[in-house]
Amino acid sequence: MLPLIIIPLVFVALVVIYLVGVYNRLIALRNNREQAFSDIDVQMKQRYDLVPNLVNTVKGYAQHEKGTLDAVIQARAKAMGAQTVQERAEAENMLTGTLKSLFALSEAYPQLRAVESFAKLQDELSDTENKIQAARRFYNTNVMAFNTAVESFPTNLIANPFGFAKSEFFELDDKTER
Repeated sequence: MLPLIIIPLVFVALVVIYLVGVYNRLIALRNNREQAFSDIDVQMKQRYDLVPNLVNTVKGYAQHEKGTLDAVIQARAKAMGAQTVQERAEAENMLTGTLKSLFALSEAYPQLRAVESFAKLQDELSDTENKIQAARRFYNTNVMAFNTAVESFPTNLIANPFGFAKSEFFELDDKTER
């Protein structure tokens, strides 16, 4: 009689241990994804801090290019205010495009290219862009691992009832940049 009680209890205990393990794995994957997104935020903050200095440097040499400078400032403000991953990706793509047009001004103004502070800011921004790309790749890798776990059987049987849902990748909208 004792084995008839122990066998079902052991089975139930193993099922509970498995469920707890899967749930904890999903929590770890979600936290990794959030930490990776936080890394993107850190790099974006550094980028946002560089933009006003860059704009001010360009203002002194290309005063009649106000439209380009305003577009960069507006794109920065929109990127800083973005809330969702999709909004952030769109705003960042817009900011990248306006920064490209700002750097194109340096081609039209050779005296601007010769300014040491502009060259330094341009190098810092280029370095930051590389770090942002690395952070995006890291984030997307974590999103892929999380999404795979959420969608895979039998983990999906646990993920769905506990509210774990697929995450969005941080993607480029511009097909030429892809």
